[in-house]
Amino acid sequence: MTADPSVLVSEAFEAQRDRLRAVAYRVLGSHADAEDVVQEAWMRLVRQDEATIGNLAGWLTTVVGRISLDLLRARQAHPETAYEQEFADLVVTPDDDPAPDEQVALADSVGLALLVVLDSLTPSERLAFVLHDMFAVPFQEIGQILGKSTDATKMVASRARRKVRTTDRPAGRGREHRAVVQAFGAAALSGDFEALLRVLDPNVKLTVDTPDGLVVTLGSTKVATGARMFSGEVARHRPVLVNGIPGHMSWGPDGSPLSIIAFTVTEGRITSIHIVVDPAKLASVHLPTPD
Repeated sequence: MTADPSVLVSEAFEAQRDRLRAVAYRVLGSHADAEDVVQEAWMRLVRQDEATIGNLAGWLTTVVGRISLDLLRARQAHPETAYEQEFADLVVTPDDDPAPDEQVALADSVGLALLVVLDSLTPSERLAFVLHDMFAVPFQEIGQILGKSTDATKMVASRARRKVRTTDRPAGRGREHRAVVQAFGAAALSGDFEALLRVLDPNVKLTVDTPDGLVVTLGSTKVATGARMFSGEVARHRPVLVNGIPGHMSWGPDGSPLSIIAFTVTEGRITSIHIVVDPAKLASVHLPTPD
């Protein structure tokens, strides 16, 4: 009895699903977006004449790559969307020195830290780096997605690789970054304006996610002036990792979470601060407990 072609196609797709999801997640940095991309790839496969597909794995990778690239470019055109996606999959863990048996548990956090580095790349660079360096997709196939020649695609990937290697990774220099974050916290708590300026990059960007939307502040002087992260209603706080980068978590007197704060540190200074104070978003995240 001959198997139903539609069943064979479905089984072949399911065999590729985990890999496609991994590709989309590394390109986009969002589990939700990755799922959507994989589902869209399935819908396109259903509409495609299977006789025209010579290599299903390659065809699906190309489709996922193109959809992901379109999403990356859309984010670049709408920065507010990029911020929302960055915090779509918040993973908050205690920032403690790991015991040997905890190293495996931190592997995903290291991966999240790499996503922070990938955010510094252009959409084309990010796609080329992820597909070639992480999933060994040939440059010729990547070039078809980007609309570039094989040689030009190699140059894009090489440029991306240099940026990744030279970017000051939070996971790679954790102790130094923690020291910068701790210095900022101490200065904010004591109200030491000059000390705040010493740890803030002149062009630092502060983004606060509130129930009413995003509030953005630019420049070290304005950010230092408004630094009140450990004052007011804050009763307890502790260092945490937010998607793999240094941060702080704070709670009110009644034990309810007040904020999640993530810091990006580059060359010894804080270049961006992201604060989530929206109660609905805080409630949707699995959070550690106070010390």
